[in-house]
Amino acid sequence: MFRILVIETATAACSVALIERGAVIARAHAVVGRGHAERLLPMIAELPDGGRADRILVDVGPGSFTGVRVGIAAARGLALGWGAEVAGMSSLALVAAAAFARLSPDGSSLAPPPVVAAVLEAGHGEVFMQSFSPQLEPVSPLASLTPAAAVAAIGQAPAVGNGVGRLLGIEPGLDAQQSLPDAGDALLLPPALLALPPRPLYGRAPDAKLPGGRQPDAPAA
Repeated sequence: MFRILVIETATAACSVALIERGAVIARAHAVVGRGHAERLLPMIAELPDGGRADRILVDVGPGSFTGVRVGIAAARGLALGWGAEVAGMSSLALVAAAAFARLSPDGSSLAPPPVVAAVLEAGHGEVFMQSFSPQLEPVSPLASLTPAAAVAAIGQAPAVGNGVGRLLGIEPGLDAQQSLPDAGDALLLPPALLALPPRPLYGRAPDAKLPGGRQPDAPAA
């Protein structure tokens, strides 16, 4: 039976899900702060058959530098041991997909908003932001912005993610909802967004510098 293990560690949350026949058959979600390395593998082990799957999907970011790398390292290690394939997904697309599902549930007569802005906490007081259409097509590039710049870019669109608190400090009337990514919501993503390379999507240049002032290469956003 073809199974997919989903790993999500890009924010303060740590979550896993096991998907079979287009349905989530088991899942776990916890807010762990910086404890991903200690919690992730035990959470996977508690899934049916120890989480063993034919394919592994892992959140590649943007988000917590350490959290993203913990998830990717685990996905690659398990894929090697199980002979499974591994692919990535975006944390921003994941929270946007969940937002559209909440805003326009099945059977609702209400049309979804034309755009949702996914906003996650970034370093140095900034936020990662990207806007998506109801079809989950990106309608803006991934960017790391100051809260003021993000508010200006969002306009009247609803915003969702764990970075919206920083925006509400600038614009208290913003249509915003706090949210963290959840591995089980991977079912809401279209196939094109479930095939990213399994390497970190940093969203901004890394702060670390090599000798001579050079910065290490970061994957393009």
